[in-house]
Amino acid sequence: MLTTQRALRKMETRIKMTWAASGADAFLVSYPKSGRTWFRHILSDYFSRTAHDGNVDLFRMFEVLPNFDLDPERGIPAFRYTEQRSRVPLILVSHLNYRHMLFLHRPVIFMVRDPRDVVVSAYFHATRHKHRFEGDMDAFICDYQQGLPALIVYLNSWAKGLKHHRHAVLSYEELTGDPVGTSSRILRFLRHDPSAADLEEAIQASRFEAMREHEVAGGLPAHVYDRGDAESRRMRRGKVGGFADYLTDAQAELIERTCSEWLTSAAKELLCRGGIHFSRYN
Repeated sequence: MLTTQRALRKMETRIKMTWAASGADAFLVSYPKSGRTWFRHILSDYFSRTAHDGNVDLFRMFEVLPNFDLDPERGIPAFRYTEQRSRVPLILVSHLNYRHMLFLHRPVIFMVRDPRDVVVSAYFHATRHKHRFEGDMDAFICDYQQGLPALIVYLNSWAKGLKHHRHAVLSYEELTGDPVGTSSRILRFLRHDPSAADLEEAIQASRFEAMREHEVAGGLPAHVYDRGDAESRRMRRGKVGGFADYLTDAQAELIERTCSEWLTSAAKELLCRGGIHFSRYN
């Protein structure tokens, strides 16, 4: 009986997820720790302004750009603009690996970041924020569940899957260098004519320092981690090339060489489109 009930619940969840995917205007997808929270905050704040609701915060942004799941507070049920879809598109946010049956043929915004920065950020997230890894950096880099191999599998999978979708690629590095131009490009991809004033205000409201202050003040959903520990926060550093402060030359070289050898040509192209190159190994 219990097995049957679990199977029925799983089937019901799959049906609801498929239904939500079929009605989504787009997906915002990235590997964890690729800087997506910042861009999600920009888009959330921007669309909230176009709906005349003012600025958002790290919690209310789920009401504008919900997770691609059924969580009532942060997932699809939290979306509050069903009656204003002409102003606020339904953009579902996901870290999930590519599966055509999940993402159907909907448009995808895919965000990338330098794998060296991703690995460092993921290490601190796993060891200090989530407390789910106890080894050192060398062990983490090689870990198949959370380290570099997992990132490579993810990028290879999505690089292949994106061929079936109208898609746009942006990088954390691009967003840092030109937040207005990069955000405007993505808004046009969403077939939305950007409002320069609203976008400027959204970017200002989404400054890294402002989001970090909100997190430290307890403005995020409760979670067991030390908000006073700068390395444990979700808003940890936000520095492009910050990996150099944590990785040895040998570790950074290992990541570059492994990416060059293990990433497919399509995955390398994704990184290149975001301005990320490992030319000395190509």
